[in-house]
Amino acid sequence: MDSIRQNKVARLIQRDLSEMFQQECKEYTEGAMLSVTAVRVSPDLSYAKIYVSIFPSERVEAVMKSLEENKSIRFILGKKVGKQMRIVPELRFFVDDSLDYIDKIDELLK
Repeated sequence: MDSIRQNKVARLIQRDLSEMFQQECKEYTEGAMLSVTAVRVSPDLSYAKIYVSIFPSERVEAVMKSLEENKSIRFILGKKVGKQMRIVPELRFFVDDSLDYIDKIDELLK
């Protein structure tokens, strides 16, 4: 069960990362559409798991490699949330493939 503070930090990170990927960090998405679907923050607020949905799904590997290699995402996020947070958590990116799973289930049911 997440604390209120964890939930607030997670929402703040999700909102700011979404804005960053739409406006400032387009070079990391490599021509794909990227959505931040969920953020989970550790109890000590030092780590954040970011779940992203990538469209088209053929570009998932390239975009994930780009996100993992670039440490400047944390730096840019730190500039945005620096006034609200003392420490910017270490970011770990994971693929949220729930939409692909839903499409697969729909096809099977048809």
